[in-house]
Formats: sequence, structure tokens, C-alpha cells
Amino acid sequence: MVKLSVIVPFYNVQQYAPDTLRSLSANTRDDFEFILVDDCSRDGTPDILARAERELPGAVLVRHERNGGLATARNTGIDRARGEYVTFLDGDDWLAPGYYERLLAAIEGLGCDFLRTDHVQCTARARSVHRVPVGRRNTVLDPRQVILPADRSTSVDYAFAWAGIYHRRLLDRGLLHFTDGLRTAEDRPWIWKLHREAESFAVVNLLGVFYRRGVASSLTQIGDVRQLDFIRAFDQVIAETAADRDADALLPKAVRTYCAIISHHLGSIERFEPTVAKKLTSMSAAALRRMPQAVLDEALDSMDLQRATKLRRLRRRSVAAGAAA
Repeated sequence: MVKLSVIVPFYNVQQYAPDTLRSLSANTRDDFEFILVDDCSRDGTPDILARAERELPGAVLVRHERNGGLATARNTGIDRARGEYVTFLDGDDWLAPGYYERLLAAIEGLGCDFLRTDHVQCTARARSVHRVPVGRRNTVLDPRQVILPADRSTSVDYAFAWAGIYHRRLLDRGLLHFTDGLRTAEDRPWIWKLHREAESFAVVNLLGVFYRRGVASSLTQIGDVRQLDFIRAFDQVIAETAADRDADALLPKAVRTYCAIISHHLGSIERFEPTVAKKLTSMSAAALRRMPQAVLDEALDSMDLQRATKLRRLRRRSVAAGAAA
């Protein structure tokens, strides 16, 4: 039986894929499989992956005929996964040698549904450790209990799918798939769903994932229309949280986070193409209008004056536009 399935989407990352694959080769085991999903790359990535299929023990290569984005590529890998446990890696990141064996031992020792880990962020030559915002380590916890408080960074804000490992029972319950077609913020509805519906999780002090920031081809660096999928992602978070049994307690956190992300994008609006910048503003205004208004009032009252003023101004514009229509 396959013990661990590692799902690794690749898209136009010929510069970085060799490092990723070398790090996988330093993490092989007879009962590990590596599902390499080529999301219709147009550079030299397919040739690199074809070689990896022959040379990397446990490699399974899957090719998309059309580019579907990260969420869809991950879902392809999930559907092919045979492992008792599942984890993820992006095609431009890399691992420390032997990391997956240590990660697997940690979750088997704790016996929980999923495990979260810290990671190392790499921007050019700079390195910095980013930690899961949960104080209790090496202890099995209730995932719902760490969603709050609303005004602090919590585990649902640490949304990196590759910073953890997940038991197959979550896949069987329909909790591991991503919202198909989301081009950015695909981890946000996913992590909220895990924390609302899984039964147990833990955080461990284990470093081994190296997350590459500032990649030119990354959507976080490209100001095109695909970035606006964060609105669809957070609309989903709001809708699903509103239907939760603890909606009154959890919605303030979801709304406040949505507002913070809108403010972040508006604060760097100059990086977007002009037509996309205009669309960002109008879509953000409409998003504020869709939020539960009483909860939104509370969220804005709790934010710093500069961000709150900007969002209130945008909200008034939305209400005025709606009245005019």
C-alpha cells in the first residue's frame, strides 16, 4: 500500500523544476508516490518532467491538455492519489532531505486528521521562518477552536496547503479538494473548510519546506485579471461560514479577513493593468455590499482608521451605485 502521496503541480517552471525534483529524490521511500501534474506548460517543463518520470522513484506523471490553474491541477493529483496520507508541494519550491519521512512520523505519532508545519520563505537570497500562528505545539487540538479571535492572525490565515500533511479520511469526506478553476486564493476556502469540518489537527516544530517568493511567473507577481479570483474565493468563505452552526461567532473573522485582503490589493493597485485595476475597484465595492452589513460594520470599527476609512468610502460608492441602478 502507498503510505504517502505527494501532489506537485508544475506550470512553466523550467528554471525551478530541477531543484524541486532533486529535493523529491532526496525524499523517496518505497511506499511514497510523487504525482507530477503538468498543467499544460509551454516551456521546457514537460521535457524535465518526462525525464523525472523515468528517473524519480515513485513518480507518476499526469498531463493537462488545457491549463486549469493550481486548484484544478491539485484536484487532478488528489483524484490519482493512492496514499494513506496526502501532501502538496508547488513546482517552484523545494524540500530538505528526509523531510517527508519526519512529517509522516509526526502525524502517525499524533494520530490526528491533519498536521500543520512552519516553513522557510525564500526571496532571492534572503531566508525567513514563517510560523503557524498557533501557540500549542505537538498537541492534538480541535480545528474549530483555533479559527478565532477575529482580530488576530490565526491558523485559517496560514493557508499554505503544502505546509502540512492530511489523512486520507479527509479525502474520503470530501474535504481535500479545492474549488475548481480558482486561479488565486485557492487555499482560503480550503483551509476554512478543513478547520470547520475536520475533527482533529496539530502543529509541530518541523521545518523542511522552502517556499520561493518573488518568482516572475507567479500570480502573486502578475497584475492581471486572474488575481481577482480572490473575490470569488472569499465570497465562498463567507457563504459557507454563514451556513455554519457557529456562524454568529465565525463570520466576524471571515468578514474582517476579507476586508483586510481587499485593502491589501487596493493598496498596491498600481501593479495591476489599468482595466484590471478598474475592475478590482468595482468588484471590491460590490463585495462589500454583499457582506452581512451588521458584521461588516463591526469589522470596520475594529480596523485601523486608514484602512477602515478607505473601505467605508468604497462601500458608500457601492451603495450609491446600487441606488442609482
